[in-house]
Amino acid sequence: MKYMLMDLLACPECRHFPLKLIVFEQEEVERTPERERPLCELYCAYLGKEVKREDNYPCEECYKKEVREGLLTCDSCGRWFPIIDEIPRMLPDSLRLKRERRNELDFLKSNSHRVPKSVLEDGKPYNLRNQEV
Repeated sequence: MKYMLMDLLACPECRHFPLKLIVFEQEEVERTPERERPLCELYCAYLGKEVKREDNYPCEECYKKEVREGLLTCDSCGRWFPIIDEIPRMLPDSLRLKRERRNELDFLKSNSHRVPKSVLEDGKPYNLRNQEV
């Protein structure tokens, strides 16, 4: 997942923007941006701040990064969404099926040392405290 995607993503449940990005793994790829800077219009996830036209942004550096694994969290409603194999898994609660629940709980367990305590214990729609499948 490119950091630039965070300029577009909102919570599928409450529509809060921006989501918080927690990167577990990233890799560098060779590419050059084809647009002028800043590439993001509203929110720079690479720096974690709102875009202001007068500021200088490291777009060339950011554009070369791919988030391989991580977590998206919503500060408004407390939901979390995993990023697995560069793909953000952002389904609303009603579409998070039993199979995904199991996979996402496994994701939480295997990354518990990198996931914020608030997500592990109180994250929605489920967490390690209410992990019955």
